[in-house]
Amino acid sequence: MILTDTHTHIYYEEDLESRDSVIQRCINNHITRLFLPNVNTDSIPLIDNICAAYPGMCFPMLGLHPCDVKESYKGELAKIYSAIADRKIYAIGEIGIDLYWDKSTLDIQRIAFKEQINWAKSLELPIVIHCREAFDEVFEVLEEEKDEKLRGIFHCFTGNGEQAQRAIDLNFYLGIGGVVTYKKAGLDQVLKSVALEHLVLETDAPYLAPVPYRGKKNESSYLIYVADKVAEIYETTIEHIAEVTTANSVKIFGV
Repeated sequence: MILTDTHTHIYYEEDLESRDSVIQRCINNHITRLFLPNVNTDSIPLIDNICAAYPGMCFPMLGLHPCDVKESYKGELAKIYSAIADRKIYAIGEIGIDLYWDKSTLDIQRIAFKEQINWAKSLELPIVIHCREAFDEVFEVLEEEKDEKLRGIFHCFTGNGEQAQRAIDLNFYLGIGGVVTYKKAGLDQVLKSVALEHLVLETDAPYLAPVPYRGKKNESSYLIYVADKVAEIYETTIEHIAEVTTANSVKIFGV
């Protein structure tokens, strides 16, 4: 059985002993593929270090997180785009729109989002979308940019059934994480109308820990609890969940 965490910030754990312990717990739980989204220029060397330490297990993405789209965003984008030429990456991400923290930056978030979508198209890479309180705005951009090259993952999908289908119709997979284990979230009901072939699994560690660790620091080894819950929803085995969602991740990332 091979489980894939398609979205983890494991590189934030800079204590090497702690990081290596997390990696070992992942291996113990059959989680042997970890995809690491960039957030800004400061996180590039952190991602480089862990991918060098665990080749074949850790895979990098590069992008500018919408919460890091500030006045100096053009310089940040230029540095990140330059870094792409120096390393193998598997997606542009995480990118998108976040209106939870700061609505005043919507215009420049939209510009940065579109620019990075165009990077992905020119490089024939998927995008990994961060969308928080911004489904309408994100869908508006995606509809404008829609073509045969636009594809990727809606990271941390927490939308309704209509939004799920709209994302799927735009050639996106739904990234399912710890929220699916929260009783009042309602995501389990949404997934009952979504085929497993449209899902990938993720943790977003160190954020959004699943039950039974909700409210505590998340880690990629806890993906096993997400997979267990998804298996319960689809009335199948965790082995089948692992097989299908890992195959989906291979289709997306090409590895």
